Amino acid sequence: MTKYPTYKDSGIEWLGQIPTHWELLKAKYMFQKNKREVQDGDKVITCFRDGQVTLRENRRTTGFTESITEIGYQGIRKGDLVIHQMDAFAGAIGVSDADGKGTSVYHCCTPKGEYLTYYYAHVIREMALKGYIQSLYRGIRERSSDFNYVTFGNCLLPVPTPSEQRQIVAYLDYKSNKINERICQRERELQTLSELKQADIAAVVTRGLDPNVPMKESGIEWIGQIPAHWEVTQLRKYLRLFSDKGHPDMDLLSVTREQGVIVRDITSKEENHNFIPDDLSGYKLIQKGQFAINKMKAWQGSYGVSKYKGIVSPAYYTCELNNIDTEYFDVAIRSQAYIGFFTKYSKGIRSGQWDLSPDALKSIPFVEPPIVEQRAIVSYITEISEKIDSYITKLKEEINYLQEYKQRLISDVVTGKVDVRGVEIPNEE
Repeated sequence: MTKYPTYKDSGIEWLGQIPTHWELLKAKYMFQKNKREVQDGDKVITCFRDGQVTLRENRRTTGFTESITEIGYQGIRKGDLVIHQMDAFAGAIGVSDADGKGTSVYHCCTPKGEYLTYYYAHVIREMALKGYIQSLYRGIRERSSDFNYVTFGNCLLPVPTPSEQRQIVAYLDYKSNKINERICQRERELQTLSELKQADIAAVVTRGLDPNVPMKESGIEWIGQIPAHWEVTQLRKYLRLFSDKGHPDMDLLSVTREQGVIVRDITSKEENHNFIPDDLSGYKLIQKGQFAINKMKAWQGSYGVSKYKGIVSPAYYTCELNNIDTEYFDVAIRSQAYIGFFTKYSKGIRSGQWDLSPDALKSIPFVEPPIVEQRAIVSYITEISEKIDSYITKLKEEINYLQEYKQRLISDVVTGKVDVRGVEIPNEE
């Protein structure tokens, strides 16, 4: 890619060298902070960490609560440069794509001259991603920190010519759209592969591997026909609930919807949103090959056969498995064919508080093939899973590469490391 003919040192660590003809100005001379009145009918606008500033209703989000009194709300207009003063360090900076209202935690800025808000949203996000905004914070905790307007106003920003700003934005819009199209295509492929894999597993654990075998009605809703020689039974045939406590020094395990039983990473903030007590003597021991189930989240699929020896929450059921191949039981019970039963047999007022009783667990239907077929099905599922998972891994790697490439491209272009002035941008719908 083409570079500018000559460069000079900006004197700013995160920015580095800039084209010789670019200027540097403090943000307070370029932007003014507005405090608009809220208009009747204004809807709530949210500034997200990925840089999108849009009506909250345009994105499916969780964790938001609406203000009852709406004290301190301000008007936001399409084209405003919006900076989330508490989340700016994480990239919550962008240009509003709609009229609406937002909380007072937002800096809503308009330019004092020929300073394109779309260009400077990229620049300020670059400051965030390079860690510069974080370095300016003075708060004790991450989200208690404040990128206040005075601090922002004293930041030096690069100033290309107005025509360059417009060309840079147009170029990045075009390139980003192309990259995003490719990412979306790959994400759709990932979704399709995952669905095909799950559908195939559900099919073989209810119909077997031989398409020509005689069939019979199972008498179980949504399972339908099964091989005539398979047995229709209940989980009580295989499960014996037990509780073995008093092993606080064992590895801490957890039960997840996606992976079943895993070793819990006690240093991970994401994994440890639930409280872990100092005294783990009340946690239950589970051996490799035994079944653990989160009774409050069984309807989500949070259960599985453990591959590890360790301890799990005392709120979980722990069960010995008998009369069945444990690997087969794991792939079968965690398939789409059975998750619906855990929803049906769980009870409660709200789904988040549904509870699965021991008797209800044991009453869940199960179709059992002969042991030889159980092992053949496990081998088949292992083989197809390895092939599909390999391709899924490659797709994820490509998506990660495209995301990294897009961010590097934006960084290089907005900071002047790449010259796009002469690039012809196709006029596409």
